[in-house]
This record gives sequence, C-alpha cells and structure tokens, in this order.
Amino acid sequence: MEQDGTVIKIISSQYTVQTALGQITAVPAGKLRRDRKPVVGDHVRVSQVQDSWRIEEIAPRTNELLRPRTANVDQALVVTSCKDPDFSPRLLDRLLFLVELANVRPVILLTKTDLVPSKELASIRSLLEEYRRSGYQVLESCPGSGDEELASILKGRTSVLCGQSGAGKSSLLNRLDPAFQLRTQEISKALGRGKHTTRHCELHEVAGGLVADTPGFSSLDFTRLDLSELDRKITAFAPWIGECRFSDCRHVNEPDCAVKAAVSEGKIPQSLYEDYKYLRQEETNRR
Repeated sequence: MEQDGTVIKIISSQYTVQTALGQITAVPAGKLRRDRKPVVGDHVRVSQVQDSWRIEEIAPRTNELLRPRTANVDQALVVTSCKDPDFSPRLLDRLLFLVELANVRPVILLTKTDLVPSKELASIRSLLEEYRRSGYQVLESCPGSGDEELASILKGRTSVLCGQSGAGKSSLLNRLDPAFQLRTQEISKALGRGKHTTRHCELHEVAGGLVADTPGFSSLDFTRLDLSELDRKITAFAPWIGECRFSDCRHVNEPDCAVKAAVSEGKIPQSLYEDYKYLRQEETNRR
C-alpha cells in the first residue's frame, strides 16, 4: 500500500507523516538516508512494508528554511517583542533577510504591546509603519487582543514562527488555540531572554493551518550564506530592482541608484537599508 503525505514531526529517526489515513510513523528508505533526508514540511510518498511504513520519495521543495529546518513554507511570522526582550530593529531586519533569502514570505508580528509605555509603543509602531508602507505585512498581538487577523492568515497555510528567545511565540500559539499547549517558561531576568523548551521541530495544527515553532535565538550568522541575490529578495527593495543605472548595482556606493533614492525619499526604511549595507560590508571584508 502506498500513500502521499506531509512530514509533520521528526524525533530522532522517527518521522510522523500526515496522510489521508491519519498520522503514521515511518522511517526513510536507505537511499534517502544516504542522500537527501526528509525534513518537516516535506511532501513524501510512503509505502507499507508488513507492519511498518517507509518513506520512499520526497517531492521537489518549493523552498527550505535552515532554522527551523522546514520545507514548503508559505510564510514566516517574524515575531519581535516590545519588551523582555526589548525591541531590536537590527534583529528584525536580519530575520527578514534570512526568511527572504529562503524565498519565504515574511509577516512581521509585534508582541507584548501591553508591556511598554504608550510613548515607547508609539515609537515602535511608527518605525513598523515604515515597513508596512514598503510592502511588509505587520500585525500586533498581546493577551486579550483576540488575534482574529492573525488566525485568518494562518488558516490553510504552512507557517513558521521565528524570533528571539522569549518573544512570546509559544504563548501566542497557546492563545490562538486553547487546546494547544507548548511548554513555556518565565523570562530569565538575569539574562534578559527566554528559556525556550522546544526540543524538536514539529508542525502543529493551529487556527486551521500548520505552524512550526522553533527555539529562539539572539544572533544570526550570515557568513555561510550566498548574499549575491539578497537585494533581489528583499521585499522593500522590489519596486526599484532593475531601475538603477548599472545592472549589477549593489546599492551601496554606486551613482544613480534607485534603491538609495527610495531610501532618501522615505520609501524604504532607513534602518533596514543600513542593515543591508552592513551585511554587504561584512561580505566584502570576508573576501
């Protein structure tokens, strides 16, 4: 017997696959263990061998994220908090870049809006409004907010939550679905970051869609990534790519650069552009 399905959980060498028959546990065929192992989100073909199931084939992936290791993702919710940990434009930008490099659509999700004074919240919202005007979808979430808009964009899609430790990813999922429980812990006041307890990658059914939670992180390494196409992947740059004087413009020091002009006109967030330039400089220094 053969079935098509989607890998929704991996623990050690055990793969949980969602099929029309329900959830089954399978192991990859030997040829897959040697070459390309399945990851969460993979669409696979499984076959029954006596009393066990085996993953025989992996369908071509539309995209792939390295952290969490997931494939065929429709969108990534980039979770950034106002407090504990404090809002960080640089971390937000780098998360956006990582997601966009993987050809995944990012959605910015601001959490813990109830934990900061109104003046500080207004400043954060003002900055994120610049991101919204440049093409990013921006949502907010806090206890008691209802999260109707967030639930609507999760429905029918495969999503990944990524963000700094303690940003409220697991608590957010708990609010969206009261039956859903991820283990959460208090923010470590001494470290100013969360002690996240996610031990493996798994797609959870939430709000009519599939959502992967991931251990949080506070620093991102771009040294092993190919940044040659970064400018063409950034949502905020998209309207101006191909409009520069030079076809190979890097949008840093070149004259008549449409991207730089858009930044000066307030059409691209200045902070996002500065972080783009910083990565380009790091790349140049490594050569």
